[in-house]
Amino acid sequence: MTEDEVRARAFAMPLTSPAFPPGPYRFVDREFLVITYRTYPDALRAVVPAPLEVDEPMVKFEFVRMPDSTGFGDYTESGQVIPVRFRDQNGGYVHAMYLDDESPIAGGREIWGFPKKLAQPRLRVEKDALVGTLDMGSLRVANATMGYKHRPMDQAKAKAAIAAPAFLLKIIPHVDCTPRICELVTYKAEEVVVKGAWEGPARLELFHHVLAPVADLPVLEVISAIHILTDLTLGLGTVVHDYLG
Repeated sequence: MTEDEVRARAFAMPLTSPAFPPGPYRFVDREFLVITYRTYPDALRAVVPAPLEVDEPMVKFEFVRMPDSTGFGDYTESGQVIPVRFRDQNGGYVHAMYLDDESPIAGGREIWGFPKKLAQPRLRVEKDALVGTLDMGSLRVANATMGYKHRPMDQAKAKAAIAAPAFLLKIIPHVDCTPRICELVTYKAEEVVVKGAWEGPARLELFHHVLAPVADLPVLEVISAIHILTDLTLGLGTVVHDYLG
């Protein structure tokens, strides 16, 4: 293989059998359970990187079921998104993500900088409750429950929630473990089609795990919960700040 051939083929690892195909990526019947809760302001300030700013001490704990995604297949993820402001733009800082499929872990980290780790999240209906659980190995990390389809949610608000900009801290190390890339990236969900949206009562429990420290942002009060079914395209990112530049 010539150097020109290497450059032409090199978009992901391994070179001859990439872990994922090139984007963009379309998701069909992508299902969200998002519980917004209040936490300690000092806990948020300790984990949100400048130049992002936190206005309110809120966290969104998400469970996302993805049964049909181009290139990534069928998987589930869970994690924490922190409402933030970047200059004059409001969005969400993706603080932690846990999922059960190697391809989107590799793609999410390498392309956008999603903070993805391997775990076992689940989202399912049990009788009259929507239930989200997150396990790492044999240990429970999070329990979430929401009343199933208790109240319709305004679909315009649901679409705005899904399409809001998000921010990621993309870090790729050099061979000596110093950062070769350290960037703030923004992205949006595109071509969003809301198929259903609901609100309802919810509860959220977080448990301490040293490798999945979601409980470092403790739940003081559950503010709201939404359940959304949608199709969308995951937009490719844009670098908005270079920490090394």
